[in-house]
Amino acid sequence: MERIGELIPEAARRLGLDEELRLARAISLWSALVAERVPAASGSCRLVRIDGFALLVDVDAPIVAQEIRLRAPELLEAFAAAPGGARARELRVRVRREGPAV
Repeated sequence: MERIGELIPEAARRLGLDEELRLARAISLWSALVAERVPAASGSCRLVRIDGFALLVDVDAPIVAQEIRLRAPELLEAFAAAPGGARARELRVRVRREGPAV
């Protein structure tokens, strides 16, 4: 008997989905780190992509962007140290713009 969690990485690799699995794990890790270290931004901040050594994060409001930017060194360090994380040198934060209300 094997645990399903041990089988998923190999199955993802065989299906060519290993990069998507890595991103999904990173997104989950980012959400947990934000919830732990910047609780006010939890739910308003999402990792959307890892671009080389940069994390691209979308936020819902300028105030959330400001808080995430202020805490960037701490968040990047925690992300690098956590299992499933990656060493990133830069945190790119962008405020997600909502379209006009109809």
